[in-house]
Amino acid sequence: MELTILGCSGSVAAPGNAASGYLITVDNAPAVVMDLGPGTFAPLQELANPSEADVVFTHLHADHCLDLPSLLVWRRFHPELAAKGRNLCFGPERTPVHLGRLSANGDEVDDFSDTLAFAPWRHGQTEILGKLNFTPYEVDHPVEAYAFRVEHTATGSSLCYSGDTAYTENLIEAARGVDYFFCEAGWGPDGNDKPIGMHMSGGDCGRAAREAGVGTLVLVHIQPWADKEATLEAARAEFDGEIIVGEAGMEFEI
Repeated sequence: MELTILGCSGSVAAPGNAASGYLITVDNAPAVVMDLGPGTFAPLQELANPSEADVVFTHLHADHCLDLPSLLVWRRFHPELAAKGRNLCFGPERTPVHLGRLSANGDEVDDFSDTLAFAPWRHGQTEILGKLNFTPYEVDHPVEAYAFRVEHTATGSSLCYSGDTAYTENLIEAARGVDYFFCEAGWGPDGNDKPIGMHMSGGDCGRAAREAGVGTLVLVHIQPWADKEATLEAARAEFDGEIIVGEAGMEFEI
């Protein structure tokens, strides 16, 4: 499987880097979009037909889901590439209401079941999307939020995407032994004196990668104002494996 970073800027989009969104592609299976934050729909169009992709959400904060209305417009109204059927959509329980309000014309809720078949995540319950197994793990964030363990059913290759979370044992279980760990470092190099139950620092990411025994750590969700090099060094102090600072457009063969 191949993962492309559509955007990985933390909390807000940055010049040249949209907010959170990732595309997973596998031969002869639907593509899967993990999160669809502001600005991610544009690079998605360059890589896949949005009308043929499944979409999954870690949580419903705006920086992870705000481009869904654009996806719905494309799927419904594109003159040549409109969706010919429904694709899968997974997310927190409130996804249809929360995101349906974003794409509605007024106070009502836009029922997008005409083009996306929604089901809510259940902690530890694996869902099959094409040739991929997605297992959600509840994590520590102010809203219902999940990390994903993703495994290719044929090859066994694996990745974990943390979504947004503070350090939690569930995240370690989600990432246990994966080839690539895409982990949020929303507090930059140092999370001291920051609110608890929100995000992770570079040091937290390195510790989680070490305890989970991952292959490669990819630091993502770093805010535009944070020091990326210091965040990287904080992760290196905890993890001696390969560490990459994620950037928009990066591709990973997994």
